[in-house]
Amino acid sequence: MKDEKNTERALRSADAERQNEAGAEDGRAGGGATPNPALREAGCDRAPAPAARAGTGIRVLKRNMKRNGSRGCVNRKTRFGSRERDWLKGDAQRGCVCLYGASEPQAPPSGPQTSSTAQPDLKLVLCSTNTTVEELCAQRDVQGLYLQLHGDLIRRLDASERPLQMVYDYLTAMGYDDPLRVQQEAANSDLSCMIRFYSEKPVNADQQERTLLKGVFSVRKGKTQLHKWAERKVILCGTSLIVASVKDSLTGKMHILPLVGGKVEEVKRRQHCLMFSSAGPQAQTYYVNFDTLADYQRWHRQASKVVSQTISLVDLSCYSLEEVPEYLFYCQDVTHLNLRHNFMRLDGPGGLVNFNRFAQLRSLNLSHNGLGTFPESVCEIQTLTELYLSCNGISCLPDRIGNLQSLQTLSLDGNRLDSLPEELGSLAQLSSLGLSFNDFPQIPGVLERLCALDKLSMAGNRVEILDLSDLLRMTHIKSIDLRLTGLRCIKSETLEPVKHLTQLDLRDNQLTSLDLSSTCSLETLYCQRNQLGSLTLSGFTLRTLHASNNRLTTVNIYPVPNQLTHMDLSRNVLEYLPDWVCDSRKIEVLDVSNNLLSELPARLLSSLSLRKLLAGNNRLERLSDLLDHIPLETLDLQHNKLKELPESFFYKALNLKYLNVSANALETIPPSSQSEESLSTLQELYLTGNNLNENCGALLVGHQNLRVLHMAYNQLLSFPASKLSKLEVLEELNLSGNKLKAIPSTVSSCKRLHTLIAHSNNIGVFPEVLNLPEIKLVDVSCNEQTEILLPDSLPSTLQELDLTGNSSLILEHRTLNLFSHISTLKLDQKPAVTAGDAQGTSTLWNHGYAEMCGQRNKLCVSVLAVDRFGDSTEAAYGIFDGDRNEEVSRLLQCTMGDVLAEEIQHSSVDSVYMCNTFRTSHRKLGMAGQKLGASALLCYIHHESSEPGSYFSLTVANVGTCQAVLCRDGQPLALSKVFSLEQCSEEMERVKLAKAIITEDNKVSGVTCCSRLLGCSYLFPWVLPKPWVHTEPLCSKDEFLILGNKALFQKVSYQEAVSTVLAVRDPHAAAKKLCTLAQSYGCRDNVGAVVVALHIGEDSCTCEPPLLTAEARGPPAPTPLPITVSPGDPATPSSSSGIASEFNSEMSASEVGSEAGSTASDEHPSSGPTTRPERRCSLHPTSTLCNAVPVTSLGHGGHPALFQRQPSSATFSSNHSDNGLDSDDEAPLEGVISNGSKLEVEVDIHCCAFQLRSGPPERPKELDGRHDLRGSDFPKSKVRRQNSVVVSATNGCLLAVCGREITDLKKSPSTSSLFGKKLSNGSVVALEDSHNIIEVALEAPKKKSGYFAAPAQQDPEDQLIIPPSLEQDVREQLRGLSPVVPGPPPPSTPPLARDPNWDHPITVLQQDVYDTAL
Repeated sequence: MKDEKNTERALRSADAERQNEAGAEDGRAGGGATPNPALREAGCDRAPAPAARAGTGIRVLKRNMKRNGSRGCVNRKTRFGSRERDWLKGDAQRGCVCLYGASEPQAPPSGPQTSSTAQPDLKLVLCSTNTTVEELCAQRDVQGLYLQLHGDLIRRLDASERPLQMVYDYLTAMGYDDPLRVQQEAANSDLSCMIRFYSEKPVNADQQERTLLKGVFSVRKGKTQLHKWAERKVILCGTSLIVASVKDSLTGKMHILPLVGGKVEEVKRRQHCLMFSSAGPQAQTYYVNFDTLADYQRWHRQASKVVSQTISLVDLSCYSLEEVPEYLFYCQDVTHLNLRHNFMRLDGPGGLVNFNRFAQLRSLNLSHNGLGTFPESVCEIQTLTELYLSCNGISCLPDRIGNLQSLQTLSLDGNRLDSLPEELGSLAQLSSLGLSFNDFPQIPGVLERLCALDKLSMAGNRVEILDLSDLLRMTHIKSIDLRLTGLRCIKSETLEPVKHLTQLDLRDNQLTSLDLSSTCSLETLYCQRNQLGSLTLSGFTLRTLHASNNRLTTVNIYPVPNQLTHMDLSRNVLEYLPDWVCDSRKIEVLDVSNNLLSELPARLLSSLSLRKLLAGNNRLERLSDLLDHIPLETLDLQHNKLKELPESFFYKALNLKYLNVSANALETIPPSSQSEESLSTLQELYLTGNNLNENCGALLVGHQNLRVLHMAYNQLLSFPASKLSKLEVLEELNLSGNKLKAIPSTVSSCKRLHTLIAHSNNIGVFPEVLNLPEIKLVDVSCNEQTEILLPDSLPSTLQELDLTGNSSLILEHRTLNLFSHISTLKLDQKPAVTAGDAQGTSTLWNHGYAEMCGQRNKLCVSVLAVDRFGDSTEAAYGIFDGDRNEEVSRLLQCTMGDVLAEEIQHSSVDSVYMCNTFRTSHRKLGMAGQKLGASALLCYIHHESSEPGSYFSLTVANVGTCQAVLCRDGQPLALSKVFSLEQCSEEMERVKLAKAIITEDNKVSGVTCCSRLLGCSYLFPWVLPKPWVHTEPLCSKDEFLILGNKALFQKVSYQEAVSTVLAVRDPHAAAKKLCTLAQSYGCRDNVGAVVVALHIGEDSCTCEPPLLTAEARGPPAPTPLPITVSPGDPATPSSSSGIASEFNSEMSASEVGSEAGSTASDEHPSSGPTTRPERRCSLHPTSTLCNAVPVTSLGHGGHPALFQRQPSSATFSSNHSDNGLDSDDEAPLEGVISNGSKLEVEVDIHCCAFQLRSGPPERPKELDGRHDLRGSDFPKSKVRRQNSVVVSATNGCLLAVCGREITDLKKSPSTSSLFGKKLSNGSVVALEDSHNIIEVALEAPKKKSGYFAAPAQQDPEDQLIIPPSLEQDVREQLRGLSPVVPGPPPPSTPPLARDPNWDHPITVLQQDVYDTAL
């Protein structure tokens, strides 16, 4: 806060200097031109600068500022003077454009940018959305402005473009709809990572080197000494070395040396000298002597790339070029020119109009250049055979395209074409035509004339009906791609067969039936993700059939497809397999998983060609006997009803390498062979989720090639030690969820073992695996470990050790030192036993989570879990999946909780603050979010004011593929939406309309299958950070919440996930089981799960009788649960739980624990010393103070609450205080608890002025106008109304101020900014916020009616009135480090009344009280 104030004072002085300078300029200017009206609107009563008088009227703040790392850049208030801020407030269409200098742009690093990174100078220009580039350039006296999106390409802006409007449009496309929020976000410097303006085009040295190298050097021609050295201009451009005839000039003869296939060698006789030679029998040689080592290395590096090429290719893609270097036209041997992702223009020396100078150019790529129209000059390049013009916004083709008679490949994908010219039919050699993602309503008829065309791509168009008779006239076309066209019907008006079509792609359409029996030559058919109920095909030539994700009950193919090798019929409703499947002679891969099959034909299992059979998630009850020596290698039978396998299964399937029979009802497994000698080749065996016992261990001995063994969640009491020692090549062993008491010591014989997972057992002795040479992961969590006996040194390969859930485990310092090198060490926190725990107080929720790498080398899944978020009766949970990167998920884990806490202060509407949380987190990713992204899911449990019958609500927001499931009354309730193109038709249509290229694997530009992510901003506007938001009121039937990433729910259904957690109950063990099941079901990717147990039913009520009804509260919570948060369970994410936290560098660990541990009492009114409050839970809040019950009518028992401690915001280190108090210098004060470097200050807030009425308790009525917050002075704060006391909650600290003193308080300089200003509500109070609290406390009026007690010393009027009988209890409370959290303020007695239980009079003022939180 002090930094901001100092900056503010500096800006005010700078503003005054600008006024003086402007006044001086006005005096010198005399009768200058009239300022622009926009300038007069800015509220500037001074004349513009000389440049501005030309008609621009734009103010420039010339300050050098870092984009990141400077607080001045974060807060818009500290950027501008008061006049600038007033001008911005006048109209939401005004704003600030950040102009950067021409420094070299920074390459995006792999991680977040640090503040020490050199940044170009930043100048802030105030303008409006109507201000054009021409006006900005006139004011700045520059030639033009340049736009860079997402740290990528840099484009010159046209004179008529409006920079600020472009920023506003960008933010609107991201989802911002509030004009004031758009204005605020536009001024945020973090936005420059997504959209940035330059006053000059930045120069990238590396890019310039690869485009063009030139200089004047000493040159000698030929290998003999006949030629002398001479100073000549030398150029390396494209594929050639160009040497001028004269020095410093390109006039005269130019010597061109083609380098492709040639040589470049170092000349050892001369320093910094290279020899360049061309290829061929008549090769020429030039010697070039460079002046410096840097030039020598630069030229050598670039020339080496050229000579190593096999074709004359010049790749200038992604260089932000408007024209090619003019020297490139000297390279007459160029055959392939790649200019994709540039901004090529037609005119200019290096423009497209001059490309006909390339005499041998065969391939030209101009995709993603924003051309808008077809460049007709390209039609003059008669040698072209390949032309790529994708994603250029082209709406029509010129007639001159018929001139390209040599053209063989033409790509026009991602444009706006709806028709083709007849002249295109004259391209007799055109064999491949790309028309995908255009606007064609049907297959163009001109294609009939393209007799050489054999491949047609029309995916993403609007072809709703396909007539096979039209294809009869296109006898040359063999392959047609009609994905994503909205195809509804395929018809044929004739019976004539279509003999030429061999491949047809109909994926992701709306077909309900498909009859292609007339396409008798069809070899490959893709028809996944339609609505097919029936499928009829010709089997003469059929080789591959993909028909998954339909509604097929049967498939008719005639004749028997004897050429069929691969068939996918998964995720349909097949109840039996057709007979022709067994008759097919060459079928090798068959996928019939996720159907309704009750049996597999015996002939199928005995097939002599079948190598891979996937039949999981069916209803199979038995498996037929096999023939001897079948070729089957992979068999997946998981999620069936098998009780046994055939006795001869293993010694007849000798080629079997992979077997998965998880989630069945197996009680035993067959032997590996009939004799002691086994010929088994089995390498992976998954037996998880059966009823196997320890006797099965002896039957595994014969599988001596076994590398992976999963036997989790069976009935194993032990594992035979002698049998385990014979599995010598075992690499991965999972025995979790059994009843094992120990892992056999013979596990040390498995020298190749790298993964041991044995959680959720009864293991008391740590397994002897730390001496294995390749061990990487050991998971013995949720066991009964008491100690660990370690060798003298641990293997360097050990990367992860999980010891959580072992409540009796005690680790010595020596053990912890040995574990220090492990990259991932998971241990339990040891929470201190608190008074609340001793009284049996239960929490409303608790969580457990699990993350597993699978077969990936790194973990890209992160978890956020805060059981006590904000006022401690709220919670926040999240899961983030970076897919292939770990950077973005880690950044979101660290920042998203704080962003949510901040956004809650700005709005109480769930959809608003959740959407803003995601968008702000997207912006805060910075450079890391330009190319990388992550799926994100965030759950926020809070109080709901709009539902009188529901006290808690769950708000869920997500982007990407992370999902949340709520268990309600034993049934799953999906709360999230999966934003993948395959599962969300609305998003697929949106992305198609934005002209994105969706590849065959349904990925946007081949990058991601998600249409909404945090990060990946370079895919804007196709991929957006706008989340799905859903709020679900919680009730007593809600048992738990499951959060998981894509990999989890791909393998574990919602129903199975709910059933799994119901059977385990413990959240940590349940999360572990979910991840283990996913891995056993075949997941090889990262998998993460969070399980949140909910206890908000009547059984968890902690009220004291009698129960009183109360009005439902608005956010935040009206009464906290009587929960004492231990320092070991902080409100902020702890590093030991795998959740990163960011703390102030000056805070000690004990301070953080104290702050976090005291949040249970934050933002609640305190009790007066007159009465003992009735303890209430959030399900049964106490009644209001109107018509209060007398003190004597309250029940006895419970712990009397004399006052409420509020140390959360006022807990600070002694060096944080600015009142001179030091715990080492002063005598201990009452209410001040010193603990080493920590100083806790008890803030005693006396709210003893209440208005009392007589009568029985009633439900609260509507408050009068004095208490109507809609017209109050707190329009921007989260406000709650309770017990005739208005409480404004903003920053977790309470300031009690009487109603009549609010006006005086608002006049105070330090407190005026608090009214109407939203402050952060993070789990750890920022340093500047703590200072602000102390400053307000010092200036707040200290009167009997209410005050904030500053921690320096006690005021004489701030004496606690404590009866002698309770003094001992109070002292015990002061000794404890955890606060007592009472319920709402109790009813009080009339003024000057004397309670018979108290020895001192009670002074009460009849006055309404406003409790205002800082």
